[in-house]
Amino acid sequence: MISQAFEARRSQGRAALVPYVTAGYPAIDSTVPLLEALASAGADVLELGIPFSDPLADGPTIQRSSFASLEGGTTVRSVLADLRVFRSRNATPVVLMTYLNPVLRYGIDSFLADAVEAGANGLLLTDLPTGADPGLEERVSASPLDLIRLVAPTTDPDRVPEVAAGGSGFLYYISRTGVTGATSELRDTIGDEVGRVRAAVSLPVAVGFGISTPKQAGEVAAVADGVVVGSALIHLLQDGEIDSAASFLSSLRSGMDAARSDHSS
Repeated sequence: MISQAFEARRSQGRAALVPYVTAGYPAIDSTVPLLEALASAGADVLELGIPFSDPLADGPTIQRSSFASLEGGTTVRSVLADLRVFRSRNATPVVLMTYLNPVLRYGIDSFLADAVEAGANGLLLTDLPTGADPGLEERVSASPLDLIRLVAPTTDPDRVPEVAAGGSGFLYYISRTGVTGATSELRDTIGDEVGRVRAAVSLPVAVGFGISTPKQAGEVAAVADGVVVGSALIHLLQDGEIDSAASFLSSLRSGMDAARSDHSS
C-alpha cells in the first residue's frame, strides 16, 4: 500500500505527503481524530510514532511530545488499539515509527503480528541501521510490513544501494545531520543530494527533518518523491489544535502541488 500511494502521486506528477505524529499527543484520546484529520487534509502516508522514554534521534519538540504522551498513559498496546480503530474506517497507509526498545519489550514476533492485525503497513526503527541485527531485520522483512530505511547526507554513497535493498515502501532521506526539528531554510545542495540517491535506488525517496513551510515543502517536492513533516506539525499540536495542524498540512500540500506544477511546465 505504501509504494502504491507513492506511485499514485507520481502518476499525477506530484510528490507524496507524509506527516509524522506522536501517538497519544496532545492527549491520549486524540490519536484517532488527529490521524483522520490529517488523512482528510492530504496525507498520502501517515507516520505514527510510538513514544519512547529515550528518543535520542529526536529534537526537543518531538521529545516533549513523547514524554507527554508517556505521562498520559500511552503504551504500545494503546497505540495499536488506536490504529485498529483508525483502520476500520480509513485506508491511508500507516508506518509505525519507534525505537527498538519498546518493540523488543513487547516481543518482536508478537509486535509484528499485532501491528499487522491492527492495520499497520510499515515499520521504521530509528535505531536499527542496516546490518546491525540481520536476524531481526529478516524477521521484519519476512512480515507483511514494509521495513522503512533511513539514509543521511553522511551515508557513504556506495552504501546507499545496500541500505535500500534491505528496505521496502520508500527510502527516508534525512535532509540534515543531527536530530529532528524545524529549520528556517534548507541547504542549497538538497536537490543534488536527493538526485544522487534517487539515481542509486529503485524505491521512492521521501525527504524529512526540518521541513516547516509550504515553500520548503515545495522545494523538496520538486526534487523528491515524498515530503515528510514532523516537528512543525507537533509544534502546532502543543495547544491541542487538531484543526490548525490539519490546515497547516493542507497548506503544505498546496505548496507541494504548486511547485511540482511549476517544475513540470
